[in-house]
Parts: sequence; C-alpha cells; structure tokens
Amino acid sequence: MSVAVIGGGTMGRGIAYVFAAAGLSTTVVEPDRARADALVDELAQRARTGAERGKLDPTAAERLPGLLDVVDGVDELATGLDLVVESVPEVPELKAEVLTTAEARAPRLLASNTSSISIDALAANLARPQAFLGMHFFNPVWSLPLVEVVRGRASDEQAITSAQDYATTIGKESIVVRDVPGFATSRLDNIAAFEAMRMVEEEVATAEDIDKAAVLAYGHPIGPLRLSDVVGLDVRLDIARHLSGVYGERYAAPAILERLVAQGHLGRKSGQGFYRWER
Repeated sequence: MSVAVIGGGTMGRGIAYVFAAAGLSTTVVEPDRARADALVDELAQRARTGAERGKLDPTAAERLPGLLDVVDGVDELATGLDLVVESVPEVPELKAEVLTTAEARAPRLLASNTSSISIDALAANLARPQAFLGMHFFNPVWSLPLVEVVRGRASDEQAITSAQDYATTIGKESIVVRDVPGFATSRLDNIAAFEAMRMVEEEVATAEDIDKAAVLAYGHPIGPLRLSDVVGLDVRLDIARHLSGVYGERYAAPAILERLVAQGHLGRKSGQGFYRWER
C-alpha cells in the first residue's frame, strides 16, 4: 500500500510516522526546505526511541527511513496512490485548494485531517466526493490510539470501510461520526481547553495546577493547557473562530489565546505558550 501525507507540520509528521512504522511506503509533501530536510532524520530518531522503549518493533524502526520520501509539491506525487491524507493548517480555502490538487493525482481514497472544518464544504469542488472523507488523527499521533472517521454526505461505504481498515493497519481504533462542525472529539476537546484558558485569565489557578487537576481527578493523559501548547495555539485560535461562527459564544476564543498568538507565542513549536518549551 502506498500513502501520501500533505503537510510536514506537527500533525503531518505524526501521521507519516505511523504509516511508515506500519510498513507502508509513505510520501510527505512539504515545501519548506528546512522542515523537509529534517523530517526523515527526526522520524528515524523517533522510531529508534520507540524501539528502545519497547513501543516499536526494532525491525520496523530500522526499515522506517527507507519507507519515507519527501517532495516539494502535490504535483510531484505519484498517480494512483492508495491513500492521500491532507494535513495543512485549518484554513478552509487552503484545504480546499490542496484537496483539489491532490484529487488530480487520482488517489483511491482522499482524506482530510481537519479537526473542525465541514467535510461537505471541502468536498464541494471535488470530482469524486464519494472517495473523500475525514480522517482526524490526534496529537501525538504515535501515542493516541483513535482515528475519527468523518462521513460526508457523499462519502460511500467503501470509503468509510477503507478508512477504518487503514486505522486498523496502523494500530488505531476508529469511530465514525457524521459531518457536523467540530465533529465529536473537537467539540469536547476545545470546550475544555477554552474553559481552562478562561480559568487562567480569571486567576482561578495556575496553568500547571489546572492541568494537574485534569490529569489526577479525571484521568486525562495530559492537561488541556499543555495539550493546547502541543497542538499549537494558532491552531486552537483558528478552530475557535470557526466553531464560534457556528455555535456562538461558548466557543469564542478566550482573550488570553488571542493575545498569546498575537505575540507569536504559539506553544511548543515557538518555545512559549502556556508553558516554556525547549526547542
């Protein structure tokens, strides 16, 4: 099976990693030269670390770099790939443009890793919307075991079954949800994150203590503020603007989120968000 991932950011790298770790030939589209140059080495190191910790078979770790390829543009992808997953920023116009270009490469299945944008809206300009759906992965992709498969109005049963089969192949479980804004998981995740941010604004507690409460009292693997830093505060802000347009004030971006993004404090990728991060 041959797979491509469009976008070599945090999510795109994670998605490429799990496919390559499962033994699938994986091409990543990443136009940023510095990011592209570092991608294979970074994922190879991730695989070695996984093998050392007993989380990845050593043979899979050894072969992973040879299964990865990086190209500059979507038009460099081979035609007829089994699966292409789009994972570019949560900007509807950008995603729609990338998906149209990707469909021209005639993949058997085309998916968007969007966490909040309507699959039906993204499918509007596609020639084969029946072969398109959402495959929403979670960060860090190599650790979290869920893929949310989002069924658009035009998505056919073969597409849904294929997406679930791919999830199984990479060791994930899947749920199938209807195409509503925020789907299931993003609505739950973001409402918690935005409330935690407002608690920081109101000085209810520190970010560390709010996250500690979520982990110890409710069994979350990571607190909502630390997770927001990992996801990217700019991504959280894009999602807030989209969901608030649909659901109203309950999803409005907290002032602290607007301020941090305006200051360039985007979380882990910039070195500063609700926490300081080593870069």
